[in-house]
Amino acid sequence: MEQTPKQNTESMKRANDVATYKLMTVGILVGIVGVYLRFAFDSTALSIVSWVILLIGSVIACKGVFKILNA
Repeated sequence: MEQTPKQNTESMKRANDVATYKLMTVGILVGIVGVYLRFAFDSTALSIVSWVILLIGSVIACKGVFKILNA
C-alpha cells in the first residue's frame, strides 16, 4: 500500500489559519451575548437590539467559515 505525501496546499493553509478561527470565535461570542440578552429581560426595545446583535454575530461567524471555504 503506497502512501501519498502530505501536501501543504493553499486551502490547507487557509483552513489552518489562526486568524480565521479567532474571527469565528468572536462571532460565536457576539451571538451568545445576543441570545443572552434576548432571554435575560422582557423589553421590546431590548429584544430588537438582541436580535440585531445575534445577526451581527452570525454574519461574523459565517464570514470565518466562508473564508475557510474561499467562497
